[in-house]
Amino acid sequence: MRKVKIHITLKEGVLDPQGKAVQHSLKSLEYNNVHDVRVGKYMEVLVDDKEDLEAEIDKMCDQLLANPVIENYTYTIEEAG
Repeated sequence: MRKVKIHITLKEGVLDPQGKAVQHSLKSLEYNNVHDVRVGKYMEVLVDDKEDLEAEIDKMCDQLLANPVIENYTYTIEEAG
């Protein structure tokens, strides 16, 4: 069994209203050194180990987990504890 840790972020240039709201809130709490916030997604998926695992993860991300038009994704694969 493998644990896949997937990070999904908006592509550069895509507006991030949620990130702007968090940035505004941080400034209202006087965290004035924060200049930008980008909000993304993180998920962990437990999968069976198989030969073409990376191709299958890419397919999952492209078809469902991420929107490849506006989002990038990266992942790491490790032994499930």
